[in-house]
Amino acid sequence: MPRDRVGRARVTSWLFAALNSIEPHVVNLREIELLKPPDESRRVAVISASSARLGDLSTWLAARDYLEARRFTAADLLMSTVLRILPDGDLGTRWPILSSYRQRCEARPAFRKALADHVASFDEGFGAAG
Repeated sequence: MPRDRVGRARVTSWLFAALNSIEPHVVNLREIELLKPPDESRRVAVISASSARLGDLSTWLAARDYLEARRFTAADLLMSTVLRILPDGDLGTRWPILSSYRQRCEARPAFRKALADHVASFDEGFGAAG
């Protein structure tokens, strides 16, 4: 998290954007992928609704490696985690800039550590219950 007030506010805004502007659309797209058979009319509507938000995010990231200040922040950790909900093919085909962004974030040691710690917490919980 940036130390300056303006930087913190911008990163905080991206955290809210990840959870409230991007995640609902990503979850809807993923749900459609899981339906057997897929509801094609819903698919068209959800892709239309999600394209605006994901397109805006893609445009923002087209000239940047990360969401803010050319450095990896908590906002990138959360946004890339939200984007992980989509299958690679779906993300890469429709929004290649977002796919590259996600891969760049996932390659960072901070992301790998956070993910490993998260998975370990589940492993510990299941180990204790078993």
